Amino acid sequence: MGEIFFYHLTRSPLEEALPMLLERALGAGWRVAVRGREEARLAWLDEQLWLRGGEESFLPHGLAGGAHDARQPILLTAARAPATEAPNRPACLVSVDGAEVTAQEVALLERAMILFDGNDAQALERARGQWRALTAAGVRAKYWSQQSGRWEMKAQSGENGGKT
Repeated sequence: MGEIFFYHLTRSPLEEALPMLLERALGAGWRVAVRGREEARLAWLDEQLWLRGGEESFLPHGLAGGAHDARQPILLTAARAPATEAPNRPACLVSVDGAEVTAQEVALLERAMILFDGNDAQALERARGQWRALTAAGVRAKYWSQQSGRWEMKAQSGENGGKT
């Protein structure tokens, strides 16, 4: 059974935090689906990933709907289907902008991540709701915050969903 990590963004915007996490996921040998809620926002993220620093920081990726979706190490998608049905067969799902993640998906993945803007009250409340729902369903979860200036784990739930 996989686990889910919640990333509370307070110092870095999504376009800075996401590449770091994607690099780590690729370093673990995982294919990744980045799930958003709006096609336009994913197109913007796609552009941000292309514009970041030189060749050494290149992240191979594509927007869903292309001819080579199955070959993409990172696929940006707004699909509501389970991540395990994504054409690139990801081992990791990254949710941005409040995109839904189910306990059933997490169970079939190596890792799922929810990134949320801690400066946005709606995003914060949505993430809290996702934490409650997923941990109540028995998903192991870790909550990471960057409030101190670096990433620190602030909370985790156990196998049974209890907070430790």
